[in-house]
Amino acid sequence: MSNKRRRDADAENYWSRAHMDRRSLIKTVVVAGGAVVFSGYGTPTRATAQDKIRLTQWYHQYGEEGTQQAAQRYAEEYTKVNPNVEVEMVWQPGDYEGAELPAALLTDEGPDVYEGHPTVAMVKAGQIEPLDDLFTEEVKQDFHPNNLAVNTIDGKIYAVKMIDDMGLLYYRKSLLEEKGVTPPTNMDELIAASKALDTGRVKGLFLGNDGGISALLTIAPWSAGADFLVDNKIVFNDPKTVAAYQKVKELNDSGSLLIGSPTDWWDPSAFNQGLSAMQWTGLWAMPGITEALGDDFGVTAWPALNAEGAPATFWGGWSEMVNPKSQYVAEAKAFVKWLWIENTAAQQDWSLSYGFHVPPRISAAAAAEPLKTGPASEAVKFLSDHGKILPPTWTAAMGTALTTALSNIVKNGADPATEVQTAAAACEAELAQVLGS
Repeated sequence: MSNKRRRDADAENYWSRAHMDRRSLIKTVVVAGGAVVFSGYGTPTRATAQDKIRLTQWYHQYGEEGTQQAAQRYAEEYTKVNPNVEVEMVWQPGDYEGAELPAALLTDEGPDVYEGHPTVAMVKAGQIEPLDDLFTEEVKQDFHPNNLAVNTIDGKIYAVKMIDDMGLLYYRKSLLEEKGVTPPTNMDELIAASKALDTGRVKGLFLGNDGGISALLTIAPWSAGADFLVDNKIVFNDPKTVAAYQKVKELNDSGSLLIGSPTDWWDPSAFNQGLSAMQWTGLWAMPGITEALGDDFGVTAWPALNAEGAPATFWGGWSEMVNPKSQYVAEAKAFVKWLWIENTAAQQDWSLSYGFHVPPRISAAAAAEPLKTGPASEAVKFLSDHGKILPPTWTAAMGTALTTALSNIVKNGADPATEVQTAAAACEAELAQVLGS
């Protein structure tokens, strides 16, 4: 599976973290300071080159060309800043959050620093070090509240956001103008636009090959003004969620959606190739769309359900954490602070030189030239104004329950209110287990 798909699925559906499955140990030989160091899956051992401290830093395998080299470069630059510390960058392929990382964190030899998404289970297992001392009031002010909330559990901040992702509704300006269609501002307008733009050869809208079940699972209720888990309570069992899912069903029944694309909604190929006049996909797709279509496209957040709702997009991405089992917790925290709080140049490079994302620090994003004009600048504003998160207490099981509900509504014509109520009951039972009550 491509990195874009993996990252976006995680960004939007926080429940993508799966079961642990320990695989056979694969070791890589690294020569440093005359010592042979074995590192790799599960057990990167600590070693010192002369009197230096060695930290291991894990990344999942990004798909964009140049990311691995950039991560290695940041590690090498830190040694120049702090000669007493060497950072061994470990590029970890495979099922990173579902298998490799959880298995490694069960041992005493897991990575010192690693990326991922903090969960209540990880906190209870003692796998994440609190990082509150890195977040002075000045630092907090330079992160959007969502980037703090998604990494906060029981009042403590456990991670620093590394990269922000979001979704956008892309539309072909020329095709809308040809049909006299204006960019939709609510769901009824979107359905009408999708129908009007559907010529048979060119479909009106692409939301993924499942008709938007995955893409709109959280987006549709958010656009209705609903939410999912607030103050440790399941709150989506209300008429707003029901109405939002009814509209997803209506959109599917319109016959104007593209179904059967060679790639799914996370990839812009269908839109670039003229298979649909509109598509929901990520900010990361913008460079490819620009290359294919020039300036013949516009963007917006997902339209509000109605006058009582608001535009919406998911606020996803990755965060950096410190392992409390590390022999060098203080040094690991200092490295995280240097790279993801202090180092504006590296943060902009990581977000914009390989893929296309938003640096999480507000000041770093504001100073990034590629984000200052055109659709990219609009996207940053959409993210800030309309981006939504799922809290760390949301789990894979909750996402599965909600997916089952929407799938039954869209594919089987099930009663939306009944399905939402059933999903809410399942999520409440899961939440009780998560919170230990």
